[in-house]
Amino acid sequence: MASSVPVRPASLSRADIADLPERVGGPVVLPGDAGYPAECATFNLLTPVRPAVAVGATGADDVRAAVRFAAERDLPVAVLATGHQMARSAEGAVLINMSRMGAVRIDPGRRVARVEGGARWRDTLDEAGAHGLAPISGGSSSVGVAGYHLGGGASPIMGRLHGYAADHVRAIEVVTADGEARRATPSSDPDLYWALLGGTGNFGAVTALEFALFPVRRFYGAGLFFAGEHMARTLHAWREWARGLPREMSSSVAFQRALPTMPEPLRGRFVMHLRFTSLGPRDEAERTFEPMRRIAPTLLESATEPPYREAASLFLDPPGPFPWVERSGMLRDFSGEAAEALLAVAGPDSESELSLVEVRRLGGAMEAPPAVPNAVPGRDAGWSVLGIGGGDAGKAALFQEQLDTLVDALAPWTMDERMPNLLGAWEAATPQALRAIYGPERYDRLAAVKKRYDPRNLFRMNHNITPADHVDGGRPKDS
Repeated sequence: MASSVPVRPASLSRADIADLPERVGGPVVLPGDAGYPAECATFNLLTPVRPAVAVGATGADDVRAAVRFAAERDLPVAVLATGHQMARSAEGAVLINMSRMGAVRIDPGRRVARVEGGARWRDTLDEAGAHGLAPISGGSSSVGVAGYHLGGGASPIMGRLHGYAADHVRAIEVVTADGEARRATPSSDPDLYWALLGGTGNFGAVTALEFALFPVRRFYGAGLFFAGEHMARTLHAWREWARGLPREMSSSVAFQRALPTMPEPLRGRFVMHLRFTSLGPRDEAERTFEPMRRIAPTLLESATEPPYREAASLFLDPPGPFPWVERSGMLRDFSGEAAEALLAVAGPDSESELSLVEVRRLGGAMEAPPAVPNAVPGRDAGWSVLGIGGGDAGKAALFQEQLDTLVDALAPWTMDERMPNLLGAWEAATPQALRAIYGPERYDRLAAVKKRYDPRNLFRMNHNITPADHVDGGRPKDS
């Protein structure tokens, strides 16, 4: 069926944007301008963006002006803060770069953080940590705070005890497709609030959000590196052990090769990295973790109790821009059969060249419904699996093929619903696929909210939820 989205030219002339620099305080650049590459730079080097015009927003007023400029011309709008997850190339779009909007304000009395739309976890962790507080943050300090919350936010340290990060958002400041600035809270605008938390960037450009902090200064973090030949034994032992962890403890395992952040003694080796964290007393954490130390000989061990702001150091994420492709899945259970299927396609005897395959224990508070409802799907999952192929852009096609093999191997145990933050840039490219990921009832409600706030689907440079008018007979039309 033909698309109902109007086709627009992929470029704008200087005359087309003549009034835009007068309406915003930040830079306005076109393809070919000296500042264009920097304004469009993404963290994932395999997901470049090529907008018709890029606006470097310095505040909410700049965002409003850029959205109104796009709406007046019926142009799509793309939002870039850190560039970790870009699902579309933004061709023909007005790109709003929020990287200059990184202010963080902590209210220690209320235990609340207010961050602007371009804030990264690094600054937020530092500011909160100065007051002995911690957010429900992820495993990378360079990720954008707003996008992390809008996609769910599954913390590898805090999630099992407190739930998804989205569950603790108090207020969201957003510019919707009509160019209006709104403040969505559970009481002021419950439908928009519900949809934003899980619906990602489909409903507007988020300029700030407020969320709860928790009185956590330090955590216990330990890691064990095992050689590939011990992988089967350690994976099965870990699987049974992780199943019984209390909520304040979390764990994951990662098959790793060719990561730039690998410790020097392990460079070039295929290893299994077992990670463990606890928010409880150190002696309890060490007693719980001790059985894992006895599974097999280790190549390298660590056990520390660092400040929470250093949480990302445990997960060895790339410190700077990096080319990668990824796929993921969420599992109700990680059975022995599932573990064997994983070993067959990603273990030491496979031909896999993937940089990382991670299995993470979810469960705990992440399986519970939030106190205030939101649109985050996949809460029945007890485990997640993430595969990444990166470092060598020339192998992107090979990595994608091996990621497909990984996902297919685990299909018997994988749920349709998934947390949006785990979607790869090339996944969920059709409304039908995205409807399965959200679940039909949730997707249809999201589509209804989309129709109210973005009926022309200007915010479509993402994993796109189409307005309800594009839904026919309970199934979205192609768009």
